[in-house]
Amino acid sequence: MVAAVVVLAGGLVLSVAAAVTVGPADLSLGTVWLVITGHLGLTSADVPLLRDHIVWELRLPRVLGAALVGAGLAACGAVMQTVTRNPLADPYLLGVSSGASLGAVAVLVLGLGAGAAALTGGAFVGALAAFAVVVAAAGRRAVLRPTRVVLAGVAVAQLCAALTTFVIIWAAHPHATQSITFWLSGSLARVDWTALGWATPLLAAGFAVILRCARALNAFAFGEEAAAALGVDVGRVRWLLLVTTALLTAVLVSISGAIGFVGLILPHAVRRFTGPDHRRLLPVVVLAGAIFLIWVDTAARTLFEPRELPVGVLTALIGVPAFVLLLRRGDRNT
Repeated sequence: MVAAVVVLAGGLVLSVAAAVTVGPADLSLGTVWLVITGHLGLTSADVPLLRDHIVWELRLPRVLGAALVGAGLAACGAVMQTVTRNPLADPYLLGVSSGASLGAVAVLVLGLGAGAAALTGGAFVGALAAFAVVVAAAGRRAVLRPTRVVLAGVAVAQLCAALTTFVIIWAAHPHATQSITFWLSGSLARVDWTALGWATPLLAAGFAVILRCARALNAFAFGEEAAAALGVDVGRVRWLLLVTTALLTAVLVSISGAIGFVGLILPHAVRRFTGPDHRRLLPVVVLAGAIFLIWVDTAARTLFEPRELPVGVLTALIGVPAFVLLLRRGDRNT
């Protein structure tokens, strides 16, 4: 398994470098290398200003953002499916995505701010507010049961979706409606170094918490009673993981919009190779999610140039047949 992680890590580095070269401007790996090492102070090669801008300001942050979002969605999906013991769980089950969408729409339509920072901030606040409502609705006597959380998440998601539609119809003008629709379908076009700067430490902290709970997740796979018998503090660990995945989802949605199916499909696909042990599953699914979304986003921005597809559209087009295939193979094995 160590070899698989090393291979995937190498594949991730190559994917980042190769994806940056793909696009209307003809760039080579050598140019990308010179621009990156130049900005890091390792070389002083003279690269034309336009190429430097394309690599450093446009493509590299977007590709790195795709890697972070793909890794985060896949990790959250793996955790949610185990904690809720629901194979259909994904990061959006808690209503966080819909809350983030409502927050972003409020910023865009109601004029609560301007620019990518305001949009990201609005989405983040909306996501956290939605999760707070879910916890308040599902919690009873400080006890948070997965089934109640899922039901509350579905209800909050429907409420946020209805409010989002109401705000768009009531207040948006045509240009804002187009921008909102594109963002709601998932897009990494707004990712820049500022977004990466505040999102990366939060995502790294979330990944560390999840990886630290790998043994507890193995116990959860056998049920709460079995986990408790194995010495796991079921209530505390479950709260910790639910809050962590909600915060991670809030960060991811705030920088990329709603990108579905990554958190649903990849954990199931990776389990077929790693088995259910989360000490093996989590590192592999994180790397696989990062590589997957890098290339899906690259396809979304280049397949129909000069137009760009929302990356959420492509993940749905890939995810639905992949999910059906996994279901059919699962039926043959049972």
